[in-house]
This record gives sequence, structure tokens and C-alpha cells, in this order.
Amino acid sequence: MSAIRLLVLGAVRQHGRAHGYQVRGDLEYWGAHEWSNAKPGSIYHALRQLTKQGMLHEHETAPSTAGGPPRTEYEITEAGTGEYFRLLREALTSYDQRTDVKSAAIGFMVDLPRAEAVTLLKERIRRIEEWRSTVTGHYVPEGGPEQLGHIGEIMNLWVHTADAEAEWTRGLIGRVEGGAYTFAGEGEPFVGVLAEGEENPYATGERHPGDDR
Repeated sequence: MSAIRLLVLGAVRQHGRAHGYQVRGDLEYWGAHEWSNAKPGSIYHALRQLTKQGMLHEHETAPSTAGGPPRTEYEITEAGTGEYFRLLREALTSYDQRTDVKSAAIGFMVDLPRAEAVTLLKERIRRIEEWRSTVTGHYVPEGGPEQLGHIGEIMNLWVHTADAEAEWTRGLIGRVEGGAYTFAGEGEPFVGVLAEGEENPYATGERHPGDDR
């Protein structure tokens, strides 16, 4: 799965309608340009591709009061909403996702009902434990990974990473079950996007041709 697809759909959905530069601003505000492939070119390319695939709908707006060409605003479609939630659920449960995909899923998990988020996270732990059992059963010799020479440290790294992620996920489940955060249907959600005209303290400042479209 590509993190940029989930990130762009989620960012547009949070606004209702948003132009490309707003989407870029939100992703930079979240630091996604540091932990994912959400660079300007990738963001604008994803917006165009998702529009071609019927996941987003384009609206051409009037020129801004400051002048310049009209911007294109994007709105998520019914198909795009379905794709967004499919990607979100898959990313929350699948252990073999890349770190940027996992991070995007955690950032959007509150779009789900609380009980469903807990169920998905518990499924994630089950899959981690299943992966660990399968891998250690085949590749870790009885004498320990040292029996494989320094190559055994690769398996050590994988297993320790899986154990750490399972432990962190259990902690997250505990916090969510304890009432942390505002999930879908519970009231006013946390506002994690920039208001129109609000300065972005985390903006890269890098100009891109797509910023003016």
C-alpha cells in the first residue's frame, strides 16, 4: 500500500473540499514529508491520479482576491470514501505495512468508531504474534540466533521490532479503551488541519509548480 494515497484521501476528506496547496500544507503540518513520501510532486500527482480514478472530484474556483489563476478544489467522492476506509482498516491490521503507512493509519484512526478501532488494533496484535510464531519456528535455531553467525542478528532485529510494536499497540488499545481521544460519532473531532490563511510553522518553504493550481 502507498501511504500517499491514504494521506491525500484523508486530508481532502477532513476539509470537505480542499485545493492542492491546502493538502500539501496539512501533510507538512503533520510532518508527513519527514516520515513518508509525501513530497510536493507526489502529492499533486496523487491528486490527479485519484481524480482520474473517480476517488476525487474537481471543482474549479474563482481567482483569489489576491489575484492569480483559479485554483482547483478537490472533494472526495463516494468511491473515494470507500477506498479511504478500506485503506485505513487494512493499514491498522496489517503488520507487514511500511512505517509510513502505519503512521498514516494511526493519524486517521479516529475517523472510525472507537469499538471498531479497538477491534482492528487487537487484530493487528494477533497478526504480529502469528508472524512471530511462524518466523521463529522456522528460522531461529535452538541454540539461539548466534548459531547463524552475525546474520542471525537480522532475525533478532525483526523479532525485537515485532515485540516492541505489539507492546506499543497494547498500550494504545488501553488508552483508547480508557476513553482517550474523540472517535467518530462521539462529538467534535480534534482539529488537525490548518485554517484558511493560518501560517504553517512546519512548512518547508519549497516552491512547486503545483502550488498555484
